[in-house]
Amino acid sequence: MGGFFGVASREDCVFDLFYGTDYHSHLATRRAGLAVYDREKGFDRAIHNIETTNFRPKFEKDIEKMKGNLGIGSISDYEPQPLIIRSHHGTYAITTVGKISNEEEIAGRILSDGHSHFFEMSGGGINPTELTAAIINEKETLTEGLLYAQELIRGSMSILVLTPEGIYASRDRWGRTPIVLGKNETGYCACFESFSFLNLGYEEVRELGPGEIVRITPEAVETIAPPRKEMRICTFLWIYYGFPASCYEGISVEDMRYDCGRKLAERDMNRDNVYPDIVAGVPDSGIAHAVGYSNASGVPYARPFVKYTPTWPRSFTPTHQSRRNLIAKMKLIPVHKLIEDRKLLLIDDSIVRGTQLRETTEFLYMSGAKEVHVRPACPPLVFSCKYLNFSRSNSQMELITRRVIEKLEGTADPAPEVLARYTNPDSAEYHTMLEEIRKELNFTSLHFHRLDDMLEAMDIDPCRLCTYCWNGRE
Repeated sequence: MGGFFGVASREDCVFDLFYGTDYHSHLATRRAGLAVYDREKGFDRAIHNIETTNFRPKFEKDIEKMKGNLGIGSISDYEPQPLIIRSHHGTYAITTVGKISNEEEIAGRILSDGHSHFFEMSGGGINPTELTAAIINEKETLTEGLLYAQELIRGSMSILVLTPEGIYASRDRWGRTPIVLGKNETGYCACFESFSFLNLGYEEVRELGPGEIVRITPEAVETIAPPRKEMRICTFLWIYYGFPASCYEGISVEDMRYDCGRKLAERDMNRDNVYPDIVAGVPDSGIAHAVGYSNASGVPYARPFVKYTPTWPRSFTPTHQSRRNLIAKMKLIPVHKLIEDRKLLLIDDSIVRGTQLRETTEFLYMSGAKEVHVRPACPPLVFSCKYLNFSRSNSQMELITRRVIEKLEGTADPAPEVLARYTNPDSAEYHTMLEEIRKELNFTSLHFHRLDDMLEAMDIDPCRLCTYCWNGRE
């Protein structure tokens, strides 16, 4: 995923930019950067690899030298940014959050003129932020370029552009990711996470609408392209990505997770074969779901394992799968007195490949657990996301659901109507799939959150939510 923060202030903005960007560290783990503009010094930028340490230690020396009243910062899982671009628009800095699904098509067309080039990243791909800048530069003005980028890009792309005159903020066309505006006595800020400016003395102004573009100066926020009516914000923001204190489209992340847990409990109350001694959330994003389940069911909430936070402070783990598996096992420390001879019910945010939760279950059994019941806080993930960098899986077959469906159907590419049956919680195929997953991961019982229950907990028009990864609907 990734996140960004931008500030336009009548005073030096580096302090706010530094801490506002740092508050997005839960969204990514590999690259981070800051770019500022000062009327005397011009543009200045710093980018660091943050795979082996946190954001703040990497940038503490940089911010002592940086100066400016305008700035943007970024946390990213893949590409270095912000980038400083010089074009017919003048010099500007740009940072993005999103995914360009038609990257090869766009890059090929731009390269076909014979006068363009792109820097290749270590993985062999093109930096999507650089490609976004190239799209913007095809038009006469920045506004036209931003509108063109939103029309051309398939996937999603939210953008901050820092110019000497102010900051352009452009929310992606379908509003799949948020941009929130804040205000204090010296200026304005724009960010991904709404909580990121609260401790810096800002109060929320509003969220940008889908496809909306604004120009931010220390004095005002000017809308230069109105919002679209249609929206498909990513529902996984509430389930997994979002920090508990965040709020998107007026819906609190923490409160929504409580309601999801309550809905899970209400379903379980109609089942006669599950009698857990305690309910626990897999840290960190499963905790609020578990508290909601406990409050609704009366089953005591407890922590049979804890995350070792002094050296594992982030919610994300490294992107290399073998390291993810090892770290997932290493960072959870068992509390044996809460495990031995107990029937445990675990709530995790989701099951993707299943490797981490299987290993967690195995270590609970080894620690003396009698039963391990699992309740993922969202429906089975059956489709890889086309719109956000939730995972850079090479294949949908990395999803445990697709591997099980292949086993049951005898093909890795079943027809859409077949997949539709596996996403229907009332179908025989769905229950067969769940039983196969349960056996493979060695759970005592397994029941996913139903999509209809989850959407009811959202308290937002389902037509404005993206649910593609669960039901394949655009």
